Amino acid sequence: MQAPTAPSTYNEKMLANYVPVYVMLPLGVISNDNVFEDQPKMEKQLKELRAAGVDGVMVDVWWGIVESKGPKQYDWSAYRSLFALVQECGLKLQAIMSFHRCGGNVGDEVTIPLPQWVLDIGETDPDIFYTNRKGNRNKEYLTIGVDNQPLFHGRTAVQLYSDNMKSFRQHMSDFIEAGLIIDIEVGIGPAGELRYPSYTGTQGWVFPGIGEFQCYDKYLEAEFKEAATGAGHPEWGLPDNAGEYNDTPGSTEFFGLNGTYMTEKGKFFLTWYSNKLLNHGDEILDEANRAFLGCKLKLAAKVAGIHWWYKSPSHAAELTSGYYNLKDRDGYRPIARMLSRHYAIFNFTCLEMRDSEQRADAKCGPQELVQQVLSGGWREEVEVAGENALSRYDSNGYNQMLLNARPNGISREGLPKQIMYGVTYLRLSDELLKDKNFKIFKTFVKKMHTDQDYCADLGMYNHQIGPLERSKPKLVMEDLLEATKPMEPFPWGEETDMKVDDFDGVLANLIRKLFSLFK
Repeated sequence: MQAPTAPSTYNEKMLANYVPVYVMLPLGVISNDNVFEDQPKMEKQLKELRAAGVDGVMVDVWWGIVESKGPKQYDWSAYRSLFALVQECGLKLQAIMSFHRCGGNVGDEVTIPLPQWVLDIGETDPDIFYTNRKGNRNKEYLTIGVDNQPLFHGRTAVQLYSDNMKSFRQHMSDFIEAGLIIDIEVGIGPAGELRYPSYTGTQGWVFPGIGEFQCYDKYLEAEFKEAATGAGHPEWGLPDNAGEYNDTPGSTEFFGLNGTYMTEKGKFFLTWYSNKLLNHGDEILDEANRAFLGCKLKLAAKVAGIHWWYKSPSHAAELTSGYYNLKDRDGYRPIARMLSRHYAIFNFTCLEMRDSEQRADAKCGPQELVQQVLSGGWREEVEVAGENALSRYDSNGYNQMLLNARPNGISREGLPKQIMYGVTYLRLSDELLKDKNFKIFKTFVKKMHTDQDYCADLGMYNHQIGPLERSKPKLVMEDLLEATKPMEPFPWGEETDMKVDDFDGVLANLIRKLFSLFK
């Protein structure tokens, strides 16, 4: 067999820098009563995306819709109609297994609760839901504490998710075999993200509150008690000095100067809290790997961009979310290492944000956070993808996304050392498709594609997808702890070399060039 030839022509070299662009479909594209409404409008919009060079779309496949009638009573018919339309329009598909409630998070325009029969179990046992110190329940996602508790008509929470994914594979096998579905993003927490629901509008949180720990249900309390006793500290309890949703770090004993988070007791709790999250993601991705074993697709998992208080010593908002990330401890590289075991893509948010756009008092660091997380993913040799956190229609937002997709620019000799596997734009709307907005968006897609035309052949830009292999052996705790050692992030350019200019920007550039001619 001959070795693969290096890219030779200019276009081939540019294609090695190609980052595919996907667009997130509206949250309620399939209605609460499991109907694909307004198909003609969706068809028109999908064709517009395809004509703009977009590679594919991403869609939430809501547990609360497909298994709403009762345990194991799955109805995939509306999603099959949607998938057939996406296929007909020549787009690829990223499917999110959404095991959370829609509603209560930033940008949630519709409400899709968990299946009613699950909520009914919560009526008699409210501890199946995440709980804060005051005892307030969050019905957005089942607590990690019930992952292995057979409370759901004899099934555990992990079995609920596993059975759902197995049924999806069975009913969507034709779309998978046809190469339509290229990614399965596994929902592993609120908003589909691997985190605790530490900040949620339904409980009164507003930006930039530090949020609250969510481990006071009876199942997690019992687990913590057992862990503390096993460590020789039966007297240790869960934190009672970490403040409330809208506090600042300095107003609490836990996160303040020389706070509890720096003590032996605080470190023990934070290690336990973050490890529970890591194990939760690991276990469910293991089930996803079993469900889709042998399919030609990629698994993916999403991590939230908690950028507020990133520049304060305690990183309070990250800690309450379950990311044990400090100046001397990397909270994200262990997640990347866990994902590498399942050959899963690390999907990160807030790609569009710049520090200068944020409130000074919130000590935000979205740029440094993205740099840290993406660098950690590349160091662990996982494929890194991402999306914007809030809808943006301006060149500044797009240029920041372009910079993060190729932080050191394009390589004229083929594949760059650092390049994102894909970018998903959030989200398809009438606003996006307005003339001026869509014109800038089309330029953004073209720049992600390094000014090349849309490429249907995934192999041309190193995205060949083989059959999903079985997950590697489970990592031992020492391996995960080793990944917490902080490392210098990779260098980042000041700005992208594939810039989007809106009309005003183009005009300004033209004037600058004219002036330079007469200097």
